[in-house]
Amino acid sequence: MPLKLKTTAVLLTFLLVAVSGNVFGQTIKTPRPSPDATVTQTVGITKVTIDYSSPGVKDRKIWGGLVPYGKVWRTGANEVTSITFDTPVTISGTELPAGTYGIHTIPGESEWEMIFSKDTEVDDGSTYYPEKDALRIKVKPEEAPFIERMTFLFTNTTDNKTTVNLWWEKLRVSFDVEVNTEELVLSNAREVLSWAPSYRAANYCLRHDVNLDEAMRWIDASILLKEVYWNTKVKAQLLYKAGKKNEAIAMMEKAIQLGAEMENPPFDFESTKKSLADWKGE
Repeated sequence: MPLKLKTTAVLLTFLLVAVSGNVFGQTIKTPRPSPDATVTQTVGITKVTIDYSSPGVKDRKIWGGLVPYGKVWRTGANEVTSITFDTPVTISGTELPAGTYGIHTIPGESEWEMIFSKDTEVDDGSTYYPEKDALRIKVKPEEAPFIERMTFLFTNTTDNKTTVNLWWEKLRVSFDVEVNTEELVLSNAREVLSWAPSYRAANYCLRHDVNLDEAMRWIDASILLKEVYWNTKVKAQLLYKAGKKNEAIAMMEKAIQLGAEMENPPFDFESTKKSLADWKGE
């Protein structure tokens, strides 16, 4: 073979190998028979998310057929169906902590069991472990208009409650998720609006002897949120600096009382008591 032809053949072979290697190294995407789906609903300030795969009817007998009665069903196809709550919720009177739970079901002709499992890795009924149950509830199936693909949807949502519906073929089962939105909001507010930041600002001003008028407003705001040893002591010191000795003594006595009630005495407790004694001795 002439050198030129031989070189061309080698180059072609190299290109074919490179191209085929590139093709086989890639993943070719094709539709899943039961496509993935995600649905999310915010209830007050709580986010509820359901991840599942959505099988189709495809002219099959679903209930008592493809999905047998009386057996654990992973409630969908492919991977386990899961529900995630980003705050604690209540279902049928039982509180579930925030987190992700596998949803498994035991369908029946007149009653279903819905299982919320701590195990979200289950991929079929044969590997279901009852000891990992977080909650079981019983629900009644209802007739519903035909729907081809299994679907989860939320209805009747308020600030404190939503209804989760599992709907497939001509059947729907539902359960309510309740949240204490008022308590969640107040709890968040208590964390954000803590006594500590304004106390730290006032304490800085006290230590550096600057901006004392504003420091007094900050320490009052801190005490309004929560009266503790640390902020009452700083207020006593600010009052003393302002020449209000009697008010300072009364406030320092309150600080010492709060310090004495603490599980462990404050590191500066003795020096605080000495300051009070010095003020009274003047």
